[in-house]
Amino acid sequence: MLTGTRKTVLASAVALALSAGTTAVTVNHSTPRTPAATTSTASSATAWTAGWAASPQRASVSFKPNWSEAGFDNHTVRQVVRVSADGTQARIRLSNAYGTSPLLIERATVARTAKGASVRPGSVRELTFSGSRSASVPAGGQLSSDRAALGLRANDQVTVTLHLKATTGPATFHAQSFTDSYRAKGDHTTDTAASAFTEKTESWYYLSGVDVTGSKPPAPHSSESGAGHSHDHPRDRSGIVLFGDSITDGFASTPNADRRYSDALAARLKSLGKQRPVLNSGIGGNLILNDSAWYGERATTRFSRDALDLPGVGTVVVLGGLNDIGYRETTTQPTYHPAADITGRQLINGHQELIRQAHAKGLRVVGATLLPLGGSDHYGKHSAAASDEFNNWVRTSGAFDAYVDFDKALADPADPEHIRPSFDSGDHLHPNDAGYRAMAAALNPNAL
Repeated sequence: MLTGTRKTVLASAVALALSAGTTAVTVNHSTPRTPAATTSTASSATAWTAGWAASPQRASVSFKPNWSEAGFDNHTVRQVVRVSADGTQARIRLSNAYGTSPLLIERATVARTAKGASVRPGSVRELTFSGSRSASVPAGGQLSSDRAALGLRANDQVTVTLHLKATTGPATFHAQSFTDSYRAKGDHTTDTAASAFTEKTESWYYLSGVDVTGSKPPAPHSSESGAGHSHDHPRDRSGIVLFGDSITDGFASTPNADRRYSDALAARLKSLGKQRPVLNSGIGGNLILNDSAWYGERATTRFSRDALDLPGVGTVVVLGGLNDIGYRETTTQPTYHPAADITGRQLINGHQELIRQAHAKGLRVVGATLLPLGGSDHYGKHSAAASDEFNNWVRTSGAFDAYVDFDKALADPADPEHIRPSFDSGDHLHPNDAGYRAMAAALNPNAL
């Protein structure tokens, strides 16, 4: 729990920041680390940058109804994402990480999004895999497509369409997309109209990334011909991954509006003339220290796959631990149990492991304090004490290359144990759209 002294100091600090028109700032502890050399999963002549990403999960009925457990059988799945990097060419990454048999891709396309399940006429590009229109992704594996000529700018929406002709079985997916995905029977990969896509859910299936390459993208929507290839060039490691749980994933943000904190950060950086790719590797319900059937592998296990190994990434912002310390406090969610009795010290040890992994690969790692959780189903004497211990370590240890104080940035000045009402989605745990914008504003671009 917060002591009276800490409450007074914190309330004063937040009030001062708000009166100055700012939120909390990120504090640098050290000179930025030198990123590891850029690597490519394609030919040595091509340097790819991740423009969008989603973390794969095992099929489950978590959160909202979805198609993951039943899978697909002669369906076309159309999925909409928003990239945060420029390029003249694009490829997709597919994951069958939790499949029990090979995933057969009969046909795939990428296009500019129009509205909903419709795409812009003239923008559809057929994708190939090692030159073939069809492909097989092995059980437990992943696969990248060949490049397709499609000029993109940061914040463009992209539609990826997969025809899954054979029965897939349970599908590797990302449970909470906060963006509609669409399904049709048969092959509708080249359709520009939305009429065949009569079903929808808020999850992504098999799609784990969209990468871009090439310089000098065309003026937005000036031409959809796809003719004109630019020369590939080495990319720097400017990509930023936001890694964490449901708060990073964007829970309670407005659906189909791209208002997660990752979207807000990408928009903020672009408005400041500091445009960088911003990738979201959050999983709702995820834990730092333990695996979950519904909420993904533990953060220390999935960190490399979902963050460190994404192409073009140089910085990771880690926000996680509320579930580790908070699941034991609730009795209303059976999926949370059995919940381990995690201490602040154990949570610190888990983050030290993430720091070690990031630094071993030459990446900069920014730590984040946990948001206030007072009044939520994660709140109790144990979780409050563990949160205080962990947040104090983030602020004072110097273990991270930098840190951001989300706790102070979103705290209610009148009661710092709680999220400020104007930032609260209503469950006293997850921010609303304004809260996510406040999180993006709390990050100092120079520390990224």
